[in-house]
Amino acid sequence: MDIQEISADGLSREIKITIGKADLNAKLTDKLVELKTRIQLRGFRKGKVPEAHLKKLYGTQVMSEIVQETVSETSQQALTGRNERPALRPEIEVDGEIDPVIKGEADLVFDMRYDIIPPIKLTDFSKLKLERPVADVTEKDVTAALERLAEARKQFSPRPKTAKARKGDSVKIDFIGRIDGEAFEGGTAEGFELELGAGQFIPGFEEQLVNAQAGAKIDVNVTFPADYSNKTLADKAAVFEVTVHEVKAPQAAAINDAFAESMGLESLAKLREAMKTQIGRDYENLTRERLKRNLLDILNEEHDFALPERMVELEFNQIWQQFEQELERQGKTLASMDESEAELRKEYRQIAERRVRTGLVLAEIGNKQEIEVTQEDLNQALAQHVRQYPGQEKEALAHFRDNPEAMAQIRAPIFEDKVVDFLLEQATIKDKKVDVETLLAEPEPMTKSKKTASKKKPAQSKKTTQAKKTASPKKTAKPKTTAKPKAKTKAKASKPAAKKTPSKTAKKATPKTRAASKRKPAKTSKKGGK
Repeated sequence: MDIQEISADGLSREIKITIGKADLNAKLTDKLVELKTRIQLRGFRKGKVPEAHLKKLYGTQVMSEIVQETVSETSQQALTGRNERPALRPEIEVDGEIDPVIKGEADLVFDMRYDIIPPIKLTDFSKLKLERPVADVTEKDVTAALERLAEARKQFSPRPKTAKARKGDSVKIDFIGRIDGEAFEGGTAEGFELELGAGQFIPGFEEQLVNAQAGAKIDVNVTFPADYSNKTLADKAAVFEVTVHEVKAPQAAAINDAFAESMGLESLAKLREAMKTQIGRDYENLTRERLKRNLLDILNEEHDFALPERMVELEFNQIWQQFEQELERQGKTLASMDESEAELRKEYRQIAERRVRTGLVLAEIGNKQEIEVTQEDLNQALAQHVRQYPGQEKEALAHFRDNPEAMAQIRAPIFEDKVVDFLLEQATIKDKKVDVETLLAEPEPMTKSKKTASKKKPAQSKKTTQAKKTASPKKTAKPKTTAKPKAKTKAKASKPAAKKTPSKTAKKATPKTRAASKRKPAKTSKKGGK
């Protein structure tokens, strides 16, 4: 094996590895000899098949396997010999045509490009000082939670036929939507239960049904938002012929012992106790996240080293893709943001750099402290993931076990939490009492050398939906407890999509520790001859 360094610029490396055809042919001979003892061909006794015949039948297949194995083995040997750790899986390209190599007529020559993990000088963890925000669960918190629960479980009872619908009421309606007199797909439904004021349909629709009575026929005039996801309807005026069949008034569930029993508990006191315990757990989880965020900010500030550019680029691309997907879900565009695309890209790149830096630091700490993710840890986490696919547990389990990348995604947060736990044991931590609003508030991200204002996210638009797949007049729906319409739909309007808040990209600045793990070189790809 001959190794030639092509370039070494900063953390980037490119080397050329050459394996002589004699070595490859020797491996082929060894493989054929081993194959000879196992294979049974018609006309030959076992173990008596001539090697030349085996080579003619299986030589190409066997040599292809040898080339793949050789690339994997020699690339790893080269990295070990150079005492280098690649930040990501190296890019490997075979020089020239592969056919002569497979035929045993040419040397195997391939280029390997990669970024290395730089030396990292770790800070003194015993000097870490952290502040842990702690919020107490008050009776007011429990009461508010109970009221939200009762609101979510509210029922609707019919109003008198002469009663006029009010905001908060539910109306049972049929509707047919038309643009320029023509009905359009997805704009028709029967027996639809609509809660007025819930913001379920596009702006202007629900408001025009306030004061409607059972039996009323109303033409609802609306204009689809300019950023409506169905571009054929965006910014177009529509008329919905609406028939009101029934008006119902909301009836909030009484918060009493009977309500507690409906929740499977003995009494209201027991329900309050259970909710207080659950809220306490939620607060503890928030406290842990804030403490962890504080720790990662400090690690980011305390460590300064060059970052592998490909790692940063990959992380940035993932963040930017999430950002663009969130914009699309909200029906917004880059042009509608308060900042220019260049400014947004710069800020998100800083977030990517922070993630890569803290990820490498945590990985270095874990390696030096010999922190390991056990098989038991993986099994427990895998079981939790599999439970998310009821009825498909076997398929999900097979997917994770057969997919190294999927298992790496399960392993990474476990490893990260173990390293964080180790650091928290070393640090000096001071509790700070805060109110729940402070605990729930989005923390400000800290960039290198200074703190910056919290990252601006796409605002949750009241005029757009998370996913407007059909042309129904629906907007983003709030959680509902109304009964499903019993009437069959003519052209079924899609169910309202539940609201999702924008992804907290700046908040999710947790590192990806998988970057520092050992990686096998990628499979070979062919490039043109020189």
